[in-house]
Amino acid sequence: MNILVQKFGGTSVASDEMREHVVHHIRRELASGYRIVVVVSAMGRSGDPYATDTLLSMVGGEKANLSSRELDLLVSCGEVISASKLASLLKSYGIDSCVMTGGQAGIVTDNRFMDARILAIHPNQIEAELELGKVVVVAGFQGQTAKGEVTTLGRGGSDTTATALGVALHAERVDIYTDVEGIMTADPRIVADAAPLEMVTYTEMCNLAFQGAKVIHPRAVEIAMQTNVPIRVRSTFSDHPGTLVVSTPEQHTFASEVQERLITGITQRDQVTQIRVATKDGNYDIQRKVFRAMADQGISVDFISVNPSGIAYTVYDEYADHAEMILRSLDLEPELRRHCAKVSTVGAGIAGVPGVMAQILEALTEEDIQILQSADSHTTIWVLVRGEDMIRSVQALHRHFQLHQANKFSEELGGIACSGA
Repeated sequence: MNILVQKFGGTSVASDEMREHVVHHIRRELASGYRIVVVVSAMGRSGDPYATDTLLSMVGGEKANLSSRELDLLVSCGEVISASKLASLLKSYGIDSCVMTGGQAGIVTDNRFMDARILAIHPNQIEAELELGKVVVVAGFQGQTAKGEVTTLGRGGSDTTATALGVALHAERVDIYTDVEGIMTADPRIVADAAPLEMVTYTEMCNLAFQGAKVIHPRAVEIAMQTNVPIRVRSTFSDHPGTLVVSTPEQHTFASEVQERLITGITQRDQVTQIRVATKDGNYDIQRKVFRAMADQGISVDFISVNPSGIAYTVYDEYADHAEMILRSLDLEPELRRHCAKVSTVGAGIAGVPGVMAQILEALTEEDIQILQSADSHTTIWVLVRGEDMIRSVQALHRHFQLHQANKFSEELGGIACSGA
């Protein structure tokens, strides 16, 4: 069977009008000969009747007097309602369909309620329904343990459901539908001439997602990457082909487009605090104590820099006071710089190319933007700037690397990057 997995987020299924767009995409792919598995999120966003945050608010939100197990039972209802609503609409169009919970779809997880990890998928029931010509509508964001307990997969869990099913079913592709027309070179709310990208690699997509791009969850990309199942990120509200996420460019006909591209995109994450702790009199054990204390208190650290004279790292602003209190209890004197932003320059073409950091410095220095800290990997260079400089930093880097021309090479190739996997 030529199987296609389609995932529709909360905005895409929020109303009858939105769901009509969803049906349009399903009908188009059925007409192309695909067997379709549809994964849906809960309808709408916080405040809408069956959105995840709304369901949580019914019992007091984070202060709910319920166990994580019971909270999973509650919030898993949102996706089941959404799946049932869509299946009803499909049947009104004469499209035979069936609804499955995550457990019925064969998704087996560990017992980490509210943030479960998938251990295995047994898609036998899905395959049987596909053989009968049905569209299978699966409630995203959920699975069940080997003992039959309902679990949820954490934020972005519906993306994870979709790509995991794509892998298990040997799908030709997983299409992630959202409210934008693919992956952009920068946040269009910040950069007016941000351009849609026709193709990115899994590694680039993971880096963009981890560093602030919210179009697809990085866990979902990592799962697809294991078996090279292509992902396409596209809009529910148009027929734009979107952005294809693949393994290595050499495996696809548009390899030359990527070889010419140094930088793929700029992304940002705000509301972070830089913490600096000096090492006194060669007492390097301070470094171990600091990071052990953060770990013991469940505080995630990022942007870590360790050298003989001290350490620097970042935490989210909301954890800054707690982190400072912990460090002072260790008789340390931390220096905190609050309300910073992490700006990331991402591109598979960075690896082995000299002068990229020099260009970043050029772009930011011309705008009189101070870099507070930097780090790099083979595909990403990060800089920490003051929060008030974040927007200008993203704009300056986007302009310097001429990312508004991101698709010029694929245009020269006649747009073949849009043709699919």
